[in-house]
Amino acid sequence: MKEIHSQYPSMNLTEFKLSLTEKVCPEELNIYAQALWLEGKGEWEKSHDLIQDLPDRNAARIHAYLHRKEGDQWNANYWYNRAHAKPCLLSLNEEWEALVSEFIDPFFLPC
Repeated sequence: MKEIHSQYPSMNLTEFKLSLTEKVCPEELNIYAQALWLEGKGEWEKSHDLIQDLPDRNAARIHAYLHRKEGDQWNANYWYNRAHAKPCLLSLNEEWEALVSEFIDPFFLPC
């Protein structure tokens, strides 16, 4: 399940949300979308485990979101800073959807 960038076409947000009813993460998802899929299923810990050791800014943005969702704003701010991003002012659901939309985009390239 730990593939950084998938070579397969991605799904749209509606299809991604529908896939949350499945037991297994769709194979075509890159690692960032996999982490968001796990979080969308309520598997915060598994999502965190998957993303926490990746050294790039994309992972840091997801890591920030996860700590914000957890209620640890200080830690979230640390990870937003590591991602070179401002702390998100959207609702948690809106931030999750924005992140999913970005990381399932077929033209997404990891930074």
